[in-house]
Amino acid sequence: MYYYIPEPPYFLVIASLLAGVASGIAFYASLTRSVQEWSKNRSQITLANMRGEKLLIPFIGISASICVFLAAGLQIFYFSAKFAYGVSAPLTLFICLLVWYQLGQILNQLERGGSKALDLDAWK
Repeated sequence: MYYYIPEPPYFLVIASLLAGVASGIAFYASLTRSVQEWSKNRSQITLANMRGEKLLIPFIGISASICVFLAAGLQIFYFSAKFAYGVSAPLTLFICLLVWYQLGQILNQLERGGSKALDLDAWK
């Protein structure tokens, strides 16, 4: 009797991890630059409105790499690709929407109260 056991996608785990790191670095640079520009100019453009393409594209890259990483991790334990992506895609979408919403809340708080609004050590 012959059984076919597929090779686990170790390459996808490593590739998605590297893609996530690269997207994270781009997201960090874009977010830092946007906040610095806003703090210098204090322009009419609110920080919440800065969440445009400059931040959205790296964030989508992070989200996609998380989805692939989770799915490849499940496939290492011999789950089917359909099941692995069926679990990781909704989970990733839900978590990424929550993080995007929280980012907007933090940017609004930063805009209203400045950097002191985010200083957690001041609450002691």
